[in-house]
Amino acid sequence: MKANLPTREPEMLRAWEETRLYWQIQKSREGRELFVLHDGPPFANGDVHMGTALNKVLKDFVVKSQTMLGKRAPYVPGWDCHGLPIEYKVVKESRALSPLEVRKKSEAFARRFINIQREQFKRLGVFGDWEHPYLTMDPKYEAEILRAFAVFVEEGLVYEAQKPVFWSTGAQTALAEAEVEYQERDDTAVYVRFPIASGEWKDKASIAIWTTTPWTLPANLAIAVDPDEAYVVQKFSRDGASETLLLAEKLVPQFSANTNFQPAGEPLASFPGAKVGKIKARHPFLDRDAIVLTADFVTMDSGTGAVHIAPGHGADDYALGMAKNLAILSPVDDHGRFTDEAGLPKLTGKYVFDANRDIVELLRERGMLIAEQTFHHSYPYCWRSKTPIIFRNVEQFFIRIDELRGKALNARIASRAQSNRAPTGSSRGNEAGACRFQFSIRRKGKQFSMQKSSGSSPIWSASAAQIFGLSWMTPLLPANSACRRVQRSATTRSMSGSTAAFRTKPFARCIQSCAIPPTCILKPPINIAGGFNHRS
Repeated sequence: MKANLPTREPEMLRAWEETRLYWQIQKSREGRELFVLHDGPPFANGDVHMGTALNKVLKDFVVKSQTMLGKRAPYVPGWDCHGLPIEYKVVKESRALSPLEVRKKSEAFARRFINIQREQFKRLGVFGDWEHPYLTMDPKYEAEILRAFAVFVEEGLVYEAQKPVFWSTGAQTALAEAEVEYQERDDTAVYVRFPIASGEWKDKASIAIWTTTPWTLPANLAIAVDPDEAYVVQKFSRDGASETLLLAEKLVPQFSANTNFQPAGEPLASFPGAKVGKIKARHPFLDRDAIVLTADFVTMDSGTGAVHIAPGHGADDYALGMAKNLAILSPVDDHGRFTDEAGLPKLTGKYVFDANRDIVELLRERGMLIAEQTFHHSYPYCWRSKTPIIFRNVEQFFIRIDELRGKALNARIASRAQSNRAPTGSSRGNEAGACRFQFSIRRKGKQFSMQKSSGSSPIWSASAAQIFGLSWMTPLLPANSACRRVQRSATTRSMSGSTAAFRTKPFARCIQSCAIPPTCILKPPINIAGGFNHRS
């Protein structure tokens, strides 16, 4: 039997739409038990692809199956209309746009693909209230986000700080972990000596470090060692040249294999890493010292057991730097180019990955290069710009999620108990959902953030460096009493980037009670990250 589906399916879909079948179903289920699927929206940034289609069809299965069980199961589709996926495509198509032009074009771009995707989802047979979707760029939706954010402000959970994050130099924005993909690549790894500048071995030996990111050496402020591991001062020789180096005893064989420097005789000294804590070593090419600190994250699987620390370019580095009151130096701009802070005038304005070779040659000229090697590894890339990312210190607003974890778990437990009392509740489904929720809210070693950055702090970064997003905390000055209340009660982060304090509670109360749509809010350089939109 010939199905003739290419002809029959459009006719069937047209008949369903003309007879308003979805609304007939909703009317027939009035008064029944309610089932609501909270659908995380797709980005309005292109045609429906296989992943988007599968996601939407599977959810349609759930809604329709609940309807067939006799429940009232309305479905309200939505779209995420803000953020990097949309902004990046707009900027890629038209260069040198002003922020206002980016916002206008991004909104038009999003609205075009909302209409395109809506028809594509309908063509897949997905039932829903397609005439009244929720859009994250709808002023009413934005107002609700601002009011929700105001609750965090009211509770004192919002603060501003500098912290290293995954940074896309191609898109000039912080990235969520989900926006990072990995590619295999070869990089230059170097063994570098830091001459010891204090203590027993001053001017007699150097600390050997190993790094796969030579470009981070201008930001070096310290060296980390394991307090409990054994370290040696060992004389090495290679092709008639000799070096006296301090490194972990366990890693001497690996060091020799990688550098061709062979031990010459027995170690001159052996001691635990704790003994060298607080001594100083000279930076290999800048006029400053690096302090030696003990740390529990130092491993003995590669390198020298002495870890080069740049607090502005690594999670562990940052944590150690904060604990020891080090400066958080990050001499790199939004485009991944060295700034004057690097202290290398010839490299100012140069892309950091292009500068790797310059750094290696500088080390060689100064006599600080022990060895270099080609290192094959998996490296993070931006999913949009396809450029390698860097770990970079930037100023962000954060929300303390750790203070909400207990409340969230208690709310989930109460909800679960209520569901289990319901006659139609599925205890098996509730248990599975509870397990997933409790794992996600309790897990360690990962940040809970919209713009996620590697680390162990349970915090949520609430700001992004994107132009097309939901703006906040920068009131206009119209003749409007509510806006004047916001202005009087909140001093905000200025457009130049300097930081000022703001009195949170008056601001929060004003936003929560303000009936004015968010058109009274300017578009500042910092926007609430798109993660406020509930994604699946």
